[in-house]
Amino acid sequence: MLQLSGQQLAYIGDAVFEVYVRKYLIKHKPSTVNMLHQNAIYFTSATGQERAFHLIEEHLTKEELRTFKRGRNSNAKSKPKNASVKTYNTATGFESLVGNLYLTKKEARLNELLSIIFDASAN
Repeated sequence: MLQLSGQQLAYIGDAVFEVYVRKYLIKHKPSTVNMLHQNAIYFTSATGQERAFHLIEEHLTKEELRTFKRGRNSNAKSKPKNASVKTYNTATGFESLVGNLYLTKKEARLNELLSIIFDASAN
């Protein structure tokens, strides 16, 4: 497989995470489209992704943690608008992890980690 940068993994990971969040919300928190959107922001904002990372951090393998760090430490050209640099970088690392798991077809593992995140939000 082509070696992708942390930013490229984050790019695909952001889209993949958005789809998983939307599927979760439709199934578990059906509501109006506006409310679904507001609920999605809880997960998909930089703050939400940072929160998600901290929920799964202790469950990550060494390889997964390396992928996260590669994304977190990548040199982003854009500046965060609604989050601190630390939060934005953590979110980018989380997106990189999601993107890598998706592209390497480790969907069972991706589902396992996302279940931890979604289960925590249900409480």
